[in-house]
Amino acid sequence: MSNEVRALEPKALWNNFADLNEVPRPSKKEERVRAFVKAFGEQLGLPTIEDEIGNIIIKKPASPGMENRQTILIQSHVDMVHQKNTDTDFDFSTQGIDMYIDGDWVKAKGTTLGADNGIGVASIMALLASSDIKHPAIEALFTVDEETGMTGALGLKGGQLEATIMLNLDTEDDRELTIGCAGGVDVTATGTYTLEDVKADAKAFRIKVKGLTGGHSGMDIYLGRGNANKLMNRILFSAAEKFELKVSSIDGGGLRNAIPRESVAEVIVPTEQEAAFLNYLEEQETILKAEYATTDPGLSIAKESIEVPAQVVSQEFQPKFLRALYACQNGIYRMSPDIEHLVQTSNNVARVLVKEGNYTIQCLTRSSVDSEKDDLADAIRSTFELVGASVSFAGSYPGWTPKPGATIVKLMGDLYQEMYQEEAHVNACHAGLECGIIGANYPDMEMISFGPNIRGAHSPDERVQISSVQKYWNFLLETLQRIPEKA
Repeated sequence: MSNEVRALEPKALWNNFADLNEVPRPSKKEERVRAFVKAFGEQLGLPTIEDEIGNIIIKKPASPGMENRQTILIQSHVDMVHQKNTDTDFDFSTQGIDMYIDGDWVKAKGTTLGADNGIGVASIMALLASSDIKHPAIEALFTVDEETGMTGALGLKGGQLEATIMLNLDTEDDRELTIGCAGGVDVTATGTYTLEDVKADAKAFRIKVKGLTGGHSGMDIYLGRGNANKLMNRILFSAAEKFELKVSSIDGGGLRNAIPRESVAEVIVPTEQEAAFLNYLEEQETILKAEYATTDPGLSIAKESIEVPAQVVSQEFQPKFLRALYACQNGIYRMSPDIEHLVQTSNNVARVLVKEGNYTIQCLTRSSVDSEKDDLADAIRSTFELVGASVSFAGSYPGWTPKPGATIVKLMGDLYQEMYQEEAHVNACHAGLECGIIGANYPDMEMISFGPNIRGAHSPDERVQISSVQKYWNFLLETLQRIPEKA
């Protein structure tokens, strides 16, 4: 199906995207895609360097007649979120993304598509390879590990770039010009618990919360979609109140920046409570399907009988753990009092693993106010420390403070109005962008982020709109021609 995608306009962009999607590129394992991008620059005969952290920088001189314009930095990240449906047979380490066209959208079969941020990468590649696009001097920056720690941007040193304007191509709505974003910190709670032997005359079941919509834990958090980890905990907590339920294991969620879509728990109940327990699960499914009918229409609770495990979580620890997870903040913590409709602070309970005497809870806490981010992270830490967990913070990165008066913001806002006869949505977003981090080393660089319509990022529902890519591409090309002259 990639051949159909290659035939789309603009062909240079889509062909680069198809080539890129043949290269496995999970976060923290970008060796192959780094080599791919580096070889691309070298084959064009352009100055190409790889820095100590693995970022690739390719420089292209200005088009004739554009030498007096300001140098621009165009930036995208090369890694992508690897997520697939449980019933999809796919190996991200060896297979290219299987793309197809559905009306006005490009999608992938049962996996993430990689439009985040592959469309941006492909756009930059098309600009670097072009011979007929007018542009000022370009510094192309391809960063690594954006999705799981921003380590590429964090490792970028000052003094390597000369650009005075940065265009980040990582926004997912073609009406938006993003001029600020949230910072984030990974919060991880770990610990051990005692096990106890299972008494005789018990029945064991595997319960699965599945079919949730999921999505980006920053951009989609305001939509109120179900979190499979929190819903599973809700079920287990209330079931333990009603029945002599014992938890054997819990395995839910995955990546920190994805709203969990599935969670699996193995539990036991006394044989005499089997029928009532199964009826209870059906009642809970009815309740949750009604609550989440709008946001998660595919939600379901599956159950099956399994072999009774030899041991379960101790009766002393189980209620403490379930209560701590119940108390942990998930979703919106505070809306911005200054920017309408902007989520200021949130938390995503991304991963819960309870197995064989060890447990792990992974969260991603976001905020556009660093002090509030730290406050929520401390609140989460305190919750889990009350049950004896060890809690660590890692991967902290700053937010990006909006500068609505910047020259590039006015230029692109006016251009959008001229081209599309409507005002662009100039705003900040609740996702993590690399602009704030890069700006720490280049404080005088003006920055803006934009891109085409991408929906369902970080989930197998990810898709990018074909007509929007065309719109975004034309807007990018016109922006290049209007970059102001050097001071």
